[in-house]
Order: sequence, then C-alpha cells, then structure tokens
Amino acid sequence: MSLADPALLAVGLLVAVALAWAAVAVARRRSAALASAGVAAGGLGRGRGRLAGVWLTIAGVAVLAVAVAGPAASVPVSHASGTVILAMDVSGSMAATDVAPSRLAAAKQVAESFINAQPATVEIGVVAFQQGGLEAALPTADHSTAATAVRRLTAGGGTSLGDAILASLSAITRRTVTLGRDGSAPNIGYWPSATIVLFSDGQDESGGQDESGAAGGTDPEASAAAAVAEKAGVHIDTVGVGTTAGTTVEVDGYHLFTALDEATLKSISQATGGAYHPASDARQLDGIASSINLRLTVTREPLPLAGAFIALALVLLAAGAVLTVTRTGRVV
Repeated sequence: MSLADPALLAVGLLVAVALAWAAVAVARRRSAALASAGVAAGGLGRGRGRLAGVWLTIAGVAVLAVAVAGPAASVPVSHASGTVILAMDVSGSMAATDVAPSRLAAAKQVAESFINAQPATVEIGVVAFQQGGLEAALPTADHSTAATAVRRLTAGGGTSLGDAILASLSAITRRTVTLGRDGSAPNIGYWPSATIVLFSDGQDESGGQDESGAAGGTDPEASAAAAVAEKAGVHIDTVGVGTTAGTTVEVDGYHLFTALDEATLKSISQATGGAYHPASDARQLDGIASSINLRLTVTREPLPLAGAFIALALVLLAAGAVLTVTRTGRVV
C-alpha cells in the first residue's frame, strides 16, 4: 500500500495518540478518585466499560488519519492496449459480388464494426493497398479518423500483399520499412502490442495468384514481409473476403475470374502467430469483429482505498458515540 501524503498520516496519528494519552490519564485519575472514595471494584469495572466508547472514537480518528493520507494499493489490471493497423485490399477483384453487396463493402463493414468495438487505449490506423502500400490514416486514439478512412475506400488497381504488410509496419514504427536488395529482413525493433488485420481475397499480382485466379505459388515478397513482422513480434490476423468458388469481375474492361485464396492468407497469419478468419457469407461476417483478439497488456495501477478507510472510520466513530451515550448519557 502507498500513501499520497504521509505527512497527513503522521499528523492524524499524533492526534490519535494524544487523545489516547488523555483518555488514559483521565481514566487513571478517575480510578484513583473512586478508589480513595471507597468505591467497590465493580464500580471501577463499570468505569472502564464507559471508556469503551472513547477508545472506539480514538480508533475512528486513527483510521480517518489513514484515509486522509490517500492510501492506494497497486493491483494488476488487464486491458487491451497497443496499435492496430487495418490493411484494406482495394484491388479490382474486391469489387466482386460473391459476398454481398461486394467484397470491399463487406470488408469495410467488418472493419467499422471492429473499430467501434475497441477501447480508447487502442490506437487504430488504416492502410489501403493497391500496387503498393498507400497509408490512409496513421494510428491514432481518435477512432473516428480510422472509421472515416475506411468509409472512403473504393476498389481499383492491383494487389501486393508484401507491400501491404511493409506499409502497415511503416505505420506502426512511423518510419519507412523496406526489404533489403537481397530480400533480407530489416531490424525494426520489437512491437509485441501491435497487430495488423489484413482484409483481402488473397489475390496477389506478384505471387500466389494473378487476377485471373491462376495458381502461381507463394509470393516470396509476402513471405519475406511476414518474416519481418514475425521478427518484430507483430501478429497478422487475416480476413479472407470472398468465396473459394469464385466469380467473375470486370477490371479495366476485362471480365476476369477471381476466387478467394485461403492458402496464402493462412500462410501469412500462421507465420506471425496470428489467426485466419473466413468471411464468405453474412453469418461469418457478423462474428469476425468479436473474434479478432488483441493481446492484453497487464499493468499495475493504483486502486484508491480512501473510501474504504473513511467508511470504517465512520463506523468506529458512530459506534463510539452510541456506546458513550448509552453508558454515560452524554455525547462526550
């Protein structure tokens, strides 16, 4: 237990000690006077009984002195805190309607629900990615800024999952994060309270699949970017928006087939200790915002105890007053 003002406690205890000394002195003089008057021992016992109320009052004063000093206990408190980057895929394939009303509209709906569910201790930023990462809103505790950034997103362009991850890491660290010329991962420090939530259909123009859905293997750039996040302690949760059955979408005047690439998104989340969340229908969409779990930071915070001490002091003072009145017929 800690005290905000120990000096007040010292003064209060001195007052309580002075009152106790005075009570003892009065009791001794009273006992001596009664003994010299030949009062029986039983009378002395009743006299001591009358002092019980005084001692309760003194105890109340002592407890009140502790309350005035501002006591507080340090207790562990778990709360969600840190930084979250919502990386939003706004490529042409996100205009597909296999998830109503469209993949991008569904992703925006989930993103806004997630933003609204977060406490003020979580800073949220938004990164929209097409042919490279485009930072739309830096992490901030003002969640309305992030929600506004999400609402104004529109579909169009290509997709690079690797660039999206690097742009998200840049937003977290507030400095540009790039891979080495040989693909090596840079050292960006350790950010264990940061999370990237990647909304995408997994279509990657530089790797796993192209916009026509043709298999092309795992994108080495996305894998390297995920390795940077993993080394920095940043989890990536991926939200797969779309269906594996796929559909056709018009991109730049061409009708192209596009399907959800779950394998790529699962690979990214698993590499960083995150989780994959499918979003192929309304039922799954409704539960995603609550299923994305942020890591809790346990801190020790002061718990004020003055109220409890004041309550105890009032009980003692009231008991002392009642006992004094019933024993002596006087308030003091």
